[in-house]
Amino acid sequence: MSDPVSVLVVDDSALMRNLVSKIVETTPGLAVADKAMNGIFALQKIPRCNPDVIVLDIEMPGMNGIEFLKERRRLGIDIPVIILSSVAKKGAEVTMEALSLGAADFITKPSGSVSSDIHTVAGDLARLLLAWGLQYQRRKGKVPLHYDFAAPERMFEPLPKLERLHASKPEAPKPVRNGGPIEIIAIGISTGGPNALRDVFARIDADLAQPILVVQHMPPGFTEEFAKSLDRLCPLDVKEAADGDLIRPGRILIAPGDHHIEVEKRPLGAIVRISDAPPENGHRPSADVLFASVAKHYQNRALGVIMTGMGRDGARELGSIMREGGYTLGQDEASSVVYGMPKVAFELGHVQKQVALPEMAGAISALAKQHRN
Repeated sequence: MSDPVSVLVVDDSALMRNLVSKIVETTPGLAVADKAMNGIFALQKIPRCNPDVIVLDIEMPGMNGIEFLKERRRLGIDIPVIILSSVAKKGAEVTMEALSLGAADFITKPSGSVSSDIHTVAGDLARLLLAWGLQYQRRKGKVPLHYDFAAPERMFEPLPKLERLHASKPEAPKPVRNGGPIEIIAIGISTGGPNALRDVFARIDADLAQPILVVQHMPPGFTEEFAKSLDRLCPLDVKEAADGDLIRPGRILIAPGDHHIEVEKRPLGAIVRISDAPPENGHRPSADVLFASVAKHYQNRALGVIMTGMGRDGARELGSIMREGGYTLGQDEASSVVYGMPKVAFELGHVQKQVALPEMAGAISALAKQHRN
């Protein structure tokens, strides 16, 4: 068995450093590599402690998180960084800037300052650290610990159980028999999603004739800024979805945090509906809710895409799109930060083709162009 994922904790608050370190130390598969009070000390410690992942606060004296990320990029350091972010609007803007500078993902603090309530996000933080740390270990040729991110409640199970789970043969994908022209594209994505979507939408065909609806698991207060950050790099128009928004060609709508997104067809066109119905699979927004709605209203004229993410949200209802005669794609294991959602969808037989992240934009664009009105 490999070494645990080593974590460098960077925060100017001694209390927060200790609280985060305790979360790391009590999580199987994680270990504290070192702690630093700002970006300057973090850069000095990286060569000595050689961490697999870094937890980074934004507001720090001496060298703050943004300055650290700029210096990290200049030095060519590729260790993944998880941002500890506040939920204020300013926090959302700075967090999106951090992602644009190469941060891997982010977790929101329960409040905008040092808080003992950090335990409320301990599980999410631990899972992010494991996911990105294990990916870094794989990239560096280390033998990783084995976790089943398809089911978060099983992520700390012993290896033998996971081997039995993985031994089941995936159901063969069912071929499309009556696929029609693609009129809409729906994407479900979670852990690892912010950077994956940046990659896809930077490469997407500028002449794409179909609208795209996206469920990215993200807390409220962040999706508006996330959509703006995608809009700056995408050749298509990207915005956070609002109730009643028109679903029109070349437009990408991102589900707002803590709200489901569905489609509704009307005589003069289609619109999105935003709701606060109960969570599905523990998520709101839920990819299953979006996929089910798209299958109902577009039948065989839809493309469903399921990408990196923990758990199984979207895996079930991606099958609804396929059963209606639509098209489905899933991100492959090698390029997924967490091969959970696409893994379950594939094993259910709901993924017609698995695609690596660098080829996903091209695959979506090619299918959309091939099957358009």
